[in-house]
Amino acid sequence: MLPADNWVILLLVLGCLLMLAELILPTAGILGAAGIIMLVVGIVIAFVNGGLSQGLTTLGLVGLFLLLVSIFVYYIWPLTPLGKRLILQAQPEDDSVATMPQNAELVGLIGRYGKAVSLLRPAGVVDFEGRRVDVITEGMMVEAGSWVKCVDVKAGKVIVRPAEPPRLDNLESAEFS
Repeated sequence: MLPADNWVILLLVLGCLLMLAELILPTAGILGAAGIIMLVVGIVIAFVNGGLSQGLTTLGLVGLFLLLVSIFVYYIWPLTPLGKRLILQAQPEDDSVATMPQNAELVGLIGRYGKAVSLLRPAGVVDFEGRRVDVITEGMMVEAGSWVKCVDVKAGKVIVRPAEPPRLDNLESAEFS
């Protein structure tokens, strides 16, 4: 039979190893929970058999270990090769970037004028230079036949707002850069 001090050390080491194994093995938290239970039992045995000073020392060391493991898991683990394979990386949040060919064509509509083919309430169809495109407005209704201007393309959705008809009478004197 092991003395109480050896049981405390054994339980703490096994608890720490189980918690670290939880990072690598997909056990849905079972190893981590078993590790935490072993740490708690080890701390309780240290308080019961070793007195207040040994119990507080053990509790402080376990707290320090848990703090270091937490810092490691949060900051360093995602940078390791194994962590990169196990942790899902976030996608870029900029959804206005044209990543698909269809979206690249739609981004070319920004700033262009079109005529509403159907009633936009707020979704409908707009004719941009002979090309019919499904659009949405910024929340207002637009009558069929009204002029609209494409203001943005987000997540494959063309966003338009009502506009005055484009002026075509002064094209001869316009400067194109």
